[in-house]
Amino acid sequence: MKKSLCSLVALAVSMSIAVAQQNGKPEDTEFYTPVPPKVTPGPVTSTKPPSDAIILFDGKNLDNWVTTDDTTKPATWNVSGGIMTVNKSGGNIQTKQSFQDYQLHVEWRVPKNITGSGQARGNSGLFLASIGKGDEGYELQILDNYENKTYVNGQAGSIYKQFAPLVNPNLPAGEWQNYDVAWKAPRFNEDGSLLSPARVTVYFNGVLVQNNTELKGPTQYIGQPAYRKKHGPAPIKLQAHGDKSEPISFRNIWIRPA
Repeated sequence: MKKSLCSLVALAVSMSIAVAQQNGKPEDTEFYTPVPPKVTPGPVTSTKPPSDAIILFDGKNLDNWVTTDDTTKPATWNVSGGIMTVNKSGGNIQTKQSFQDYQLHVEWRVPKNITGSGQARGNSGLFLASIGKGDEGYELQILDNYENKTYVNGQAGSIYKQFAPLVNPNLPAGEWQNYDVAWKAPRFNEDGSLLSPARVTVYFNGVLVQNNTELKGPTQYIGQPAYRKKHGPAPIKLQAHGDKSEPISFRNIWIRPA
């Protein structure tokens, strides 16, 4: 009887903590200092995939992508001239395949005519593992931060709401920019507890911005991150952010499973 009561109390405490972590205000996890120093990157060029890479987007079609909220439906973003552009009404898209540890290359461009400010200026996200509908997963932020201030753990190159980039190597809107990512997925014990956290290294326009960073859990807009859901290999997701700024574009996406 005593053991059952203790178990019930422990469960209640656990549920209370989980609820508390999900509550609060978005600004509770926004930080504005220290501001990452600006760095001008060297020449940024499109990188050809190595011979063993899996091509996720080759400029021709979205055959390797589906709609996140209903993975039975094909992705509906716009493809033209070797480029795919976000269709905000079409929602997030993700790869048909799932991946665990990998090397990933993504090229993205904020349109030259971008409007808006803060988080409402060229906002998107590269989710290194999509673990549910909507924005569930581990997000590497995409945003125009060439001359656009926002909270530092929400600017381009950040692990959203967790870790600011080491430096700010953004190029002006209208220019192509690169992310090169080395991702090590989290591992879980059989009972769902965390065995080892996710880690990520990110080069942004050839400049190191995340150095073997240990994630606190999936990224989230409100509340503190934590590893609450056991998962294995997962798709890679691109975000159709709901702000009113002009949609951004992507090209030349490839991956090398590790």
